[in-house]
Amino acid sequence: MADDLTELEARLFEWIRASDFEEVPWSTKSAAKSFKVTQDEIYEAVASLSKKLPNNIQIYYENGNVHIAAE
Repeated sequence: MADDLTELEARLFEWIRASDFEEVPWSTKSAAKSFKVTQDEIYEAVASLSKKLPNNIQIYYENGNVHIAAE
């Protein structure tokens, strides 16, 4: 299924895997700036990753924050 990823999705997935969002909290705004795309494009890519790689990415909301992890 990884073959179905767009370039942005693949790059974002690898970035999420390499990041420690416990140390530095997830920021859609920072992700959009890093990838030179809009925040909406990041939201769409994350949503797509959760569908395409459901066993490799976890996304949840807790205490007012979005938490994302990938393996």
